[in-house]
Amino acid sequence: MVSQILLGLACAGYAVGAALGWGSPELALFMGDFGLSAAALIAAVSCFLYARAGGDRCRPAWLLFSVSSLMAAGGNAVWGWYEVVRGVPVPSPSLADVFFLCFAPPAVIGLLVLAKRPVTRAGWLCLVLDSWLIGGSLLTISWSLALAHTAHLADTEGASVARAALSLAYPLLDIVLVSMVLALHFRRANVNRSAVNTAIAALAVTVLSDALFTSPLLRQAYHSGQLLDAGWFAGSLLLAYAPWGARSAAGDALAPREEPSQASRPIAGSLAALTPYLAAAVCTLGILYNVVEGRRVDRVVLFTGCTVALALVVRQAIMLVDNIALTHELAQKENHFRSLVQGSSDVIMIAAPSGVLRYVSPAASGVYGRDAEDLVGTQLAAIIHRDDLGGVVHELRRFLAAPPSEEPTTRIECRFRSGTGDWLNVESTVNRHQGGLILNSRDVTERVRLQAQLQHNAEHDPLTGLPNRALFTGRVRQALGGRRTGDAGTAVLFIDLDGFKAVNDRLGHQAGDELLVQAAHRLQESVRAGDTAARLGGDEFAAIILGDGTGDQPARECQVHEIADRLRLTLSEPYRIGVGDVRVAASIGVAFAEPGITPSDLMRNADLAMYRAKAGGKNRVELYAPQMQAEVVRRTELAARLRDALRDGEFALLHQPVVHLATGTVAAVAAQARWRSAQGILFTPAEFLRVAEDGDRTAELGRWLLEEAIEQAADRARAGRKVSVSVRLPARRLLDKGTPSSSVEALLTRHGLPAGALMIEVAESDPRIPFDELEQRLVALRRLGVRIALDGFGSGYAAINALRRLPIDVLKLDRGLVEGVVESARLHKITSGLLRIACDLGMQSVADGVDVPEQVLALRAMGCTHGQGMAFSGPLDEYRLRRALDRGTFPMPGTATAQPVLAGGSVPLLSGSHSETPVPPT
Repeated sequence: MVSQILLGLACAGYAVGAALGWGSPELALFMGDFGLSAAALIAAVSCFLYARAGGDRCRPAWLLFSVSSLMAAGGNAVWGWYEVVRGVPVPSPSLADVFFLCFAPPAVIGLLVLAKRPVTRAGWLCLVLDSWLIGGSLLTISWSLALAHTAHLADTEGASVARAALSLAYPLLDIVLVSMVLALHFRRANVNRSAVNTAIAALAVTVLSDALFTSPLLRQAYHSGQLLDAGWFAGSLLLAYAPWGARSAAGDALAPREEPSQASRPIAGSLAALTPYLAAAVCTLGILYNVVEGRRVDRVVLFTGCTVALALVVRQAIMLVDNIALTHELAQKENHFRSLVQGSSDVIMIAAPSGVLRYVSPAASGVYGRDAEDLVGTQLAAIIHRDDLGGVVHELRRFLAAPPSEEPTTRIECRFRSGTGDWLNVESTVNRHQGGLILNSRDVTERVRLQAQLQHNAEHDPLTGLPNRALFTGRVRQALGGRRTGDAGTAVLFIDLDGFKAVNDRLGHQAGDELLVQAAHRLQESVRAGDTAARLGGDEFAAIILGDGTGDQPARECQVHEIADRLRLTLSEPYRIGVGDVRVAASIGVAFAEPGITPSDLMRNADLAMYRAKAGGKNRVELYAPQMQAEVVRRTELAARLRDALRDGEFALLHQPVVHLATGTVAAVAAQARWRSAQGILFTPAEFLRVAEDGDRTAELGRWLLEEAIEQAADRARAGRKVSVSVRLPARRLLDKGTPSSSVEALLTRHGLPAGALMIEVAESDPRIPFDELEQRLVALRRLGVRIALDGFGSGYAAINALRRLPIDVLKLDRGLVEGVVESARLHKITSGLLRIACDLGMQSVADGVDVPEQVLALRAMGCTHGQGMAFSGPLDEYRLRRALDRGTFPMPGTATAQPVLAGGSVPLLSGSHSETPVPPT
């Protein structure tokens, strides 16, 4: 709207200035020349930018409009050069005439691009004939009124051929442009109709101004700056506004627009068909008028009129042929569709705009049990169930108000009265038809019944008939939403039958099922009509008690507690099963809604309260309290136990020998922690680390493991048993501030252990670990002399990336590769390839989980240097470890002549610097 107001103000301002003479002749000349040139230049730039931004098929048309406007800008600029700059009259002909004559051809071609293209040759011929009918008629009238006089004056005054042709070229081009505008007005494409209509209006205004300019009365007295210039100025600004104004209005496709009325469409179609004939009629009347008045008919007029008449005859012949073909096709289609309608099993009904049924197909007798003749003339509302009528009327009104292009059909489902008086579920597809409706209906009663049964089965317990967990959760969600949002009086009850398992074991499952049915019946009768009771599974039931909105929470808690207690007493009464009575009790947990609580959290709270009731002695009611979150309590207790275990020395450090596969000598030991609880249970690392999920406990355990391994390794070295020790640490623990490289150096110095005797096994399995920080930390440890091993190689997320970036000395094959290396040929090749990688990189390798002799033979043949597993020894305490070190070797399967592929032999573990000493295995 703002852009339209600005456009109107600009055009009105120019018109007022031109009407008042602009205040001075100089300003009038400037605005009449360079003002029009600037407006045409704006239109050229606007159309060009829109053509670059757009991607539809109208893009060439806007480019042509840009060229046409550019020609008009050039012509006005040349005109201003003569009149304003040089102060001399514009010669005729001049360069300005060239520009002005080049204005019409691009515009005509652009209109052709915007037109809806015919799909047949006859359509193209009709378009040409319509254009000529309009153009020829306009030429006849124009020649009779003005052009003949102009040509005669040019001949009598002895004007040159160029001036004579120029005096006729302007009106002839305008006639062509007007013909195209009129012929294509009713044939424009549906793409961006608003922009196309505005562009056509802009060209029409421009052509009208040209026609007034070329008339003999105005041509003689015209000079720049007159009111006539306002027409050209408005045409240029309209063309500049056309694409962007339509886009700012969101276009025809985005903004919903009111459809033209049904009465306007025939009028528009009639005008489209009658426009060429009206033009021919005007041409004929003009010729007859000259004949009646006794005037001499010009040869041009006579020739043009004859060609117009011939075009009209050809056009009428084409229409006659088309009508005959269409009539024949229509008759065939009518017979075809009549056969389809009469033979269809669906009922097809046509309702008038008033709702009266005008046609009902013969299938109505089989579907509705009523003859089609009896239904014709009946109101559609009379056969629809009154409970469904409101929804049907609302949907039909909404459908009729929607644009047909956006919603051609709709579906309604309602109940129709059958001939027997029963109500049938009917589904209908509705289409528009001459202001009324076409309904294609079918009986879906059985489908509706089946869907209802399936829906009921999906939402209800098959044994008791109560709502199941899914439906109960939906009811809880419904209770927490809507107008009850924030109602703290809403409560959920979780009920468990104490002693039900004993009934099943003693009397059998059939008796247990009977007891559940009776309990469900009691529960259903005990709740109010608006509340919901459900069976969640097994002997667990639930109920939701809706709030009363009073806001007195203590009183409401007391009231719900009394309801739950009465329900407990009801469920605890004897059940008559067979010939005897059976008794069970009920433990009930109650949880109240809180602002912002979710259904799952509310049900979880009630479940926790029910378990607290069972733990407190059963057959009782327990209200939920925040401290009842058993999972949090369990984790806290276990974390506390782990902390106490570290403090009380319940952790023990075991070592598993790492054996050289070629000689059987013990090359290193791998430190492993075990938790020996107060009950004498020995937990593996996977078990107690799963318990200690908080970071503080695992970090503390890692520090203990590292310090204990270094201390015991130093003690063994002082006793003459020099063997390297490896400690497995997760990568994220290495990045903790509590395990910096300085603390590792301090531990080695404190206990007197050389740095080369320590191996850190990096367990890298978390893809979120920042490699840059991990690389820096490992480089710092390596500078101290600590060896680095990559644990679990062959598994994890980024083993290859870690091998590429991290300073690794030893590769430790994952246990999963070793377990199947003998049985699986595929796994054998994978393992062999990984070992070859280690060999090529100059690294030693350790196979974890070597449990049988066959694995030893296979790994040694593939070039693995060291192994660790039950084939040699399990984890040992300090006493057994020292005995194994004193023995020095383990028996190896196979011959002693087997040589490893990689650099093998026993490696000096504690001599030389890190750069000189081969890396020990772990």
